[in-house]
Amino acid sequence: MNLDFSWMAWTWPTAAFFGTVFLLLCGMAAWEYASPGGNPRVGVLRFETTRGDR
Repeated sequence: MNLDFSWMAWTWPTAAFFGTVFLLLCGMAAWEYASPGGNPRVGVLRFETTRGDR
């Protein structure tokens, strides 16, 4: 598998942006794993929805 990233101009700001987004997603996934929170809620239309429904 050859990972050739020459098609994009990888400058430090670009790499920092994508790295930050990746780290934030990993952090949110770890937070959800450690403290799950998918309790049903009643919305404006008065029926219960869970996190996957919203």
